[in-house]
Amino acid sequence: MHDPERLLRILTGPACPVQLVIAGKAHPADRAGQAMIAEWIRFIRRPEVERRVVFVPDYDLLLAEHLVQGVDVWINTPRRPWEASGTSGMKVLVNGGLNLSELDGWWAEAYTPEVGWALGDGREHGDDPAWDAAAAEALYTLLEREIVPAFYARDARGIPAAWIEKMRESMARLTPRFSTNRVVREYTERYYLPAAVGYRERAANKGALGTQILDWRRHLLAHWGEARFGALHVETRDGRHDFTVQVHLGGLDPESVRVELFADPVDGGEAVCQAMARGPRLDGPGSGYAYTGRVPASQPAGSYTPRLLPHHPAASVPLEAPGILWQR
Repeated sequence: MHDPERLLRILTGPACPVQLVIAGKAHPADRAGQAMIAEWIRFIRRPEVERRVVFVPDYDLLLAEHLVQGVDVWINTPRRPWEASGTSGMKVLVNGGLNLSELDGWWAEAYTPEVGWALGDGREHGDDPAWDAAAAEALYTLLEREIVPAFYARDARGIPAAWIEKMRESMARLTPRFSTNRVVREYTERYYLPAAVGYRERAANKGALGTQILDWRRHLLAHWGEARFGALHVETRDGRHDFTVQVHLGGLDPESVRVELFADPVDGGEAVCQAMARGPRLDGPGSGYAYTGRVPASQPAGSYTPRLLPHHPAASVPLEAPGILWQR
């Protein structure tokens, strides 16, 4: 609804008309959502929009079942990162529908140009009105120049060959990956079976390992508040940053924790979590050490921050020990 008149031209094109089915509901306290629905209803009631747009209230699983079976294109345009997952878009796959969605949730993982269409750059822009306008422009342009023409491009037999090819690619590539069978198998292999193995290991020898981990957690709880960072020194040369940081552990056993350098992801990559090596013990009371770490100078030194984390080779961190202390 960013540009209703442009949307109207897309819907009512004489050679390539479009039908839009909208379903949704707003929480009683969601005034903005209610206002959005009201705006759609006013638009739908315009005489020239008749038979081109319908709003179906009380969106639920039963209604979604009918929608995913009947649509040609599933349009999903949340502001990133507000897409919870995108299971409805996944269900469209097996029914032969194609997705046009924000690069968020499952579509950020699934999208390639051969299987559908995407909006956005995979980054978060908050509620920036300029970005919203750009996203709306991209949506209208995709519909006008690619999606609607592709649907109506038919061969001598009346078959949209390019469209069907995209449907086949979507179904062949994505349905095996985004299915309940794959989810159950992956959870079983990656989480449930390792958890069962871990339980047996902890229960063996009258629960020796389990007792050890429980003692480790109690130790952390008793002494975590005593830890603090001291001086930080960085030297950059030969394309690398060399960090040295003092860490005062108080009563913490140095074997029960680890220090690492952290940097946020860049350009869609992975976050940097580089372990630092424990060096000489610091002079003075308590348990303190100098930790050193080396990282490439591909990012400014200021992008990296030392942090202290719980550590035990047989424990799951942060699930079992969520503590974290940042150097400031």
